Amino acid sequence: MKKILVVDDQPQLLELVAVTLQDNYQVLFAENGRQAIEIAQTERPDLILLDVMLYGSDLDGLEVCRHLKKDPATQGIPVVLLTAGGQRSDLEAGLAAGADDYFIKPFSPFALMKKIEAMIE
Repeated sequence: MKKILVVDDQPQLLELVAVTLQDNYQVLFAENGRQAIEIAQTERPDLILLDVMLYGSDLDGLEVCRHLKKDPATQGIPVVLLTAGGQRSDLEAGLAAGADDYFIKPFSPFALMKKIEAMIE
């Protein structure tokens, strides 16, 4: 079963994603940047859904993405940024950080499944 790491500081979003994905994927969770990097290095997920704004975290999602893409152990893992910021500058910043794709919140569970299937199936 393929693994997906979901990184977000909002428990309700983590719960929604878990319910959406749990039948088809092994879902791992991180609530902050350092935890995300550690889990990515040890578990080697097939995809990372990474929130850009991680409140209360020492690293934001863009910093986490840059770190993961520089590390030979994790650089091949696709990263999809999750954000409420749908401005062109937000998209450009995410891609410059090494993200493979971008998903704007709020989103439907169906759209999320389609995005994940397109990225890893």
